Amino acid sequence: MIQYYRHNEPFELELGGTLPELVIAYHTYGTLNAARDNAVWVCHALTANSDVADWWPHTVEADAFLDPDRYFTVCANILGSHYGTTGPLSTNPASGEPYYGDFPAITIRDMARAHALLADHLGLDRIKVLVGSSVGGFQAVEWAVEQPERFEKLILIATDAKASPWSIAVDETQRMAIRADATFGQRRPDAGMAGMAAARAIGLLTYRGPLGYNSTQQDPDGLPADALRRPVTYQRHQGDKLCKRYNAYSYVTILDAFDTHDAGRGRGGLDAALARLAMPALVIAITTDIIFTPAEMRALAARLPRAHYEEIASDLGHDGFLTEHRRLNQLLIPFIQQ
Repeated sequence: MIQYYRHNEPFELELGGTLPELVIAYHTYGTLNAARDNAVWVCHALTANSDVADWWPHTVEADAFLDPDRYFTVCANILGSHYGTTGPLSTNPASGEPYYGDFPAITIRDMARAHALLADHLGLDRIKVLVGSSVGGFQAVEWAVEQPERFEKLILIATDAKASPWSIAVDETQRMAIRADATFGQRRPDAGMAGMAAARAIGLLTYRGPLGYNSTQQDPDGLPADALRRPVTYQRHQGDKLCKRYNAYSYVTILDAFDTHDAGRGRGGLDAALARLAMPALVIAITTDIIFTPAEMRALAARLPRAHYEEIASDLGHDGFLTEHRRLNQLLIPFIQQ
């Protein structure tokens, strides 16, 4: 069940803005034990929510790596998102209306600082494992660098310590699609929906990649020339699906935050920042991921003092971190338990 933490003090943002108050939506699973040493924190990706059991199948269940009989798992909805944490559709206390485009610019570092506030509220001075995939991995790296003493172990899946030019270019292409929608900027929750549908379709190309599409979206032989192709209907469906559950202002806000990710900013560079992460770390790449390639993931692991590197073979590209739960459990369970 979703829960809310209200931080009734101003929340200063890295880029100079201020939120007069902060609400953080979160889910927990399992029970914190008497020793308070069984907490696992999961940082979610771009448009996911705090309900890990909803978006990460077969992970929050018996004998999985987030087994609720063994661990107390926490996931907080990220700052700027659509699912309960303060974001563009939240009410601005100064105006009594939603922020919409007036929502201040945020960074991954701000998201991590919000997580730390919630962890303080929950009394989690020490967290057994911090897990992050994709943009969730951005948050995990940032938080672990800022508070390395808080975490016993670190798991990073399909992510990096800094946004790459390629990933930033993909983000900007999606923002261009949203801004091309003439309704984006209007002060209403459904502004920019056609643009966001197009942006989602662009993003999916990078999430799945050519092998993913060619293995799942083939049309049958002999399809009439005037028939609608399966990849066409798939792209349209995925765009419409996101529009039913998200908003364009949050989408742009989080894409903008994605681009700010650099764990070495203000810390003497990436090597100096990552040297702080002396805890055991497991770094996992997806073999066909074209957003965070295996080569980039190996380089990340090499920069961490105590990292072990693994790859998961999958045809589904970056989205393999969501679908390859059997292999994830095989890798994560012994790492967490050792």
